Amino acid sequence: MPAASVRQPYRNVALLALCQGFLLTNGVTLVAVNGLVGLRLADDPHLATLPLTAYVLGAALTTLPAAFLMKHRGRRFGFVTGSGLGIVGALLGALAVWLGSFWLLCLGTMFSGSYNAFGQQYRFAAADAADLSWKGKAIALTLAGGILGGVIGPELSKHTRELLQPTFVATYASLAVFAFISMLLVSRLQIPPLSEFEQHTAGRSLREIARQPAFIVAVLAAACGYGVMNLLMTATPIAMDMCQHPFGDTAFVLEWHVIGMFAPSFFTGTLIRRFGLVKVLAAGALLMFACIATALAGTSVMHFWWALLLLGVGWNFLYIGGTTLLTETYRPAEKAKVQGSNDLMVFAVQGITSLSSGALITRAGWETLNYWALPAVSLTALATALWWLTVARKR
Repeated sequence: MPAASVRQPYRNVALLALCQGFLLTNGVTLVAVNGLVGLRLADDPHLATLPLTAYVLGAALTTLPAAFLMKHRGRRFGFVTGSGLGIVGALLGALAVWLGSFWLLCLGTMFSGSYNAFGQQYRFAAADAADLSWKGKAIALTLAGGILGGVIGPELSKHTRELLQPTFVATYASLAVFAFISMLLVSRLQIPPLSEFEQHTAGRSLREIARQPAFIVAVLAAACGYGVMNLLMTATPIAMDMCQHPFGDTAFVLEWHVIGMFAPSFFTGTLIRRFGLVKVLAAGALLMFACIATALAGTSVMHFWWALLLLGVGWNFLYIGGTTLLTETYRPAEKAKVQGSNDLMVFAVQGITSLSSGALITRAGWETLNYWALPAVSLTALATALWWLTVARKR
């Protein structure tokens, strides 16, 4: 086999990891500033997190079209399209801040959410580029690129906050530059398209695929893990502002949260291969419980720091574990509808948690918000345990 063919999967994963980093730069920056800008522009403070909800809604509406577009036109075409939507969203966000328009801000973040929907396919593209034995590690290494976003995003929000007036207009404008760089990178991807047969074959029905216990656990791990993470992360900037912590401390906490989300990716694939998916998923749920316990223990900067760090690592184990398990539940011709449906459910949960996060934090407070996260974590832990008892340990 030519050396170039051997290196190709590694090259693709490296490019996808960089794109993941720029995607997370966009996402983390929006989490850091959208609630604060929304609070300033909205007529009703309870709508402060509506722009973040619009971000999730844009992703949810685009998830299935993105998956099917890539099934028929290829990964590279789809990712270039997604980056273009990211540029539009960032520029609309900057214009919204400039004009003081809350609803234009929501529209801009909706476009940014569509960019995120395409970007969520980076991990599946990495799996496409890898053989079966390397699939989990390829997914994990691609997500590891998010560390770049964890570092750049909070720093970007700090250093561009007052660069132009009104406050944060330069922050939104700078995100268009990162989306453009991502567009250049994905244009260099070389992932073989599906065969004609795979493109035009439907495979099993989604209902039949969804009956598999592994599919149920995979979707629950991803959706509940993302939902709890989103509920707490979205509220953190507002909660810390209410506790009168300076914005620099909020950016510091979010930076370490995102590092917690993606730094473990360098070894999560190895942990899955060595200890198995069940133990990694169970560890993710336990870390989420530890996060909630820490958040309930106090509201100092270090309480927020530890809680969000634990939250990030717990999310990593649940999300990578769930994604790896999901790839075992479908055939090549079925991947678009399964991957798209999985992400649609994840974004639906994100939308609910984004919208409820603002209302809960402003009306009920940080402590009550954390109690609301417990049922989802408990459900994930229970489903994983039942799957292990009934199916996984017999394999």
